[in-house]
Amino acid sequence: MIQVKVKENESVERALKRFKKKFERTGVLRELRGRQQFTKKSVKRRFEILNAAYKQKTYGHLDD
Repeated sequence: MIQVKVKENESVERALKRFKKKFERTGVLRELRGRQQFTKKSVKRRFEILNAAYKQKTYGHLDD
């Protein structure tokens, strides 16, 4: 459970912003979206390989 303690003289908006940032870092929404539909391991692996190839092609020149 995520807890955000509101500091003295801190606005609720600021505390809410901190809560949202903490929630985003946990990756709960990403996991929920991933669980909405099942993808086979082979399909997931193929996507990872394609993504890695794209990154290598796009950002590969930065390694020089």
